[in-house]
Amino acid sequence: MRLTRLQTAFALILGLTPLAALAGRPLEPADWYRFRAVSDLQIAPDGRAVAYLVTRYDRASDQSLRELWLADWDGRHAAARAHGLSASEPRFSPDGRLSYLAARAQDAPAQLWLLGRHGEKPRQLSHVSDEIESYAWAPDGRHVVLVMRAGEHGQPQPQVIDAYHFKEDVEGYLTAESRTHLYLLDVASGACQALAADPARADSHPVFSPDGRQLAFIGNGSARASAGRDEIYLMDPRPGALPRLLLSTWSPNNHWLSFSPDGRQLGFLQGEALRYNAYIDDSLALADAGSGAVRALTAPLDRGIYSPRFTSDGGAVMFAVEDDGRQYPAQVTLASGEIAPLASGPEVIKELATAAGHTAVLASHDSQPVEVFALENGRLRALSAQNRALFAELTLGSLEDIAFKSRDGTEIHGQIVKPPGYESGRRYPTLLWIHGGPQGQDDHSLELEAYGPPLERLLFASHGYVVLAVNYRGGTGRGAAFAHAIAADWGHLEVEDLLAGVDWAVREGIADPERLGVGGWSYGGLLTDYAIASDTRFKAAISGAGSGDQVGMYGTDEYIIEDDNEIGPPWRSTELWLKLSYPFFHADRIHTPTLFLGGDRDFDVPIGGGEQMYQALRSLEVPAQLVVYPGEYHTFSRPSFLVDRWQRYLDWMARYLR
Repeated sequence: MRLTRLQTAFALILGLTPLAALAGRPLEPADWYRFRAVSDLQIAPDGRAVAYLVTRYDRASDQSLRELWLADWDGRHAAARAHGLSASEPRFSPDGRLSYLAARAQDAPAQLWLLGRHGEKPRQLSHVSDEIESYAWAPDGRHVVLVMRAGEHGQPQPQVIDAYHFKEDVEGYLTAESRTHLYLLDVASGACQALAADPARADSHPVFSPDGRQLAFIGNGSARASAGRDEIYLMDPRPGALPRLLLSTWSPNNHWLSFSPDGRQLGFLQGEALRYNAYIDDSLALADAGSGAVRALTAPLDRGIYSPRFTSDGGAVMFAVEDDGRQYPAQVTLASGEIAPLASGPEVIKELATAAGHTAVLASHDSQPVEVFALENGRLRALSAQNRALFAELTLGSLEDIAFKSRDGTEIHGQIVKPPGYESGRRYPTLLWIHGGPQGQDDHSLELEAYGPPLERLLFASHGYVVLAVNYRGGTGRGAAFAHAIAADWGHLEVEDLLAGVDWAVREGIADPERLGVGGWSYGGLLTDYAIASDTRFKAAISGAGSGDQVGMYGTDEYIIEDDNEIGPPWRSTELWLKLSYPFFHADRIHTPTLFLGGDRDFDVPIGGGEQMYQALRSLEVPAQLVVYPGEYHTFSRPSFLVDRWQRYLDWMARYLR
């Protein structure tokens, strides 16, 4: 791929050499031990420092460990803090010190810690026996609101379940004891008292008003009538005070709640009605803190909003916009409602943080993993370089945008990754690698996540494959109508879009029609099952955390809201459920050797979905293998398993396509 001037300039900003100049080795499974995943960006109140987490995949302990890093705004000094602890939830206190959650021992509950920005020893602020999920500082720095759930004490007890939505991946079964409640921690004494503690409601995302006189938070009831809705409450931040319901709204994908700097308004994110719960594009809104009157801010964009932040003067809200393979920073001016981009270019902006006129972002592009940058006058300046040394060693494929027509004439977009040394006119073994969700899109980012299509497509491309990344209908980045198109019709339009991408690559003389593979994780695994039950030309498939019998998933996965409201219960919508389960009930149409994988603790897409499809293919004497990873959820964390999974990916495709 020939770099444009803008891409070349961006590469120089990031400290990269343009792709054409790189010469090195392929990406390998063992590189997981050197990856450094950057996340959880925070900025100091004075704007002079940023904090962030770095997840590293430790070979010796075989654990994913989160390090807390602090960097000066000028970029001259960055260092890991909180040594020996796996940290989470970094925050800056009102006086500019750094707080975080960490546990001293593996089986001990995490506690709240505070340290200075200049090497001081961490001070433990909390001494609680329950589990702290998150927290919020009071503006005066004298109190912290903790979001806690009951910890496990003594011998295991029976889990009594009474909630409509009763299970969640990683969290497990959602009992009354697992619901989070708010507690007020006195920083000086360590005393901790309950604030809002309705046993039928889970409370989260507390935020103080700028004057400290009000506390806003999100409540979620356990009854069916509360499913998919957020209740936003206000209360005095003192024990015994009663919360006041401000408003109710559809739950978004990503929660955010923040007072404006003058304290008069609450910013929050809205979702969509329950029928479209699986296809939400979060939208930004403001509520009057007195009346609860709501003003929509970003509805005209028809795009998903991420990481909103009030500007320091309160005149605007900044955010990232997900748009057709990219994600750019923008802001809406509150007085006029005008929405304007803050930068242009090939980067994908993942998170924003702003204070004292400074704005920091997490950004990525194609072969540049997510790092921390200062956003200044529309340009990026690097504040971290966690992965620069490793990626300087690698030769990665080149990525290009593609567009083609689906079967019904709809224009579909995506990307193609070509291997290093790609020769025009030569046909290559080609993989259709399918993103999950369906919420989400394939884009120009590179996140070092435990399952992430951008990273996996680079793995395959660096080993000689062409990789297709198709943004099928049902995904985000193209507006609500594009996402809603597959509601209650899974495995139809998405498969037509995906197969049209394969047809395009064959027609263009890129893909070898005799060496086609398909794969993905989560909804990408489901669509792999749909694809191989619809088309026999694939010579190999990888279905990770997927399912073919959707009837068998009802009540065993965590998607009861979508199941009941989008499809309808199986006893009312039996024919539709059977239609959506065609990979399992028509498994005799499948002739593709398939590798099934999953974690045995996955509540998102339980391993039973893969087990059923594996058993069906084995009964039909189609080559198949099932790999179960003990102790893993939907997203893996054990480094040796991450390495193992990648090696199995490469070996399976090589067996049938090379």
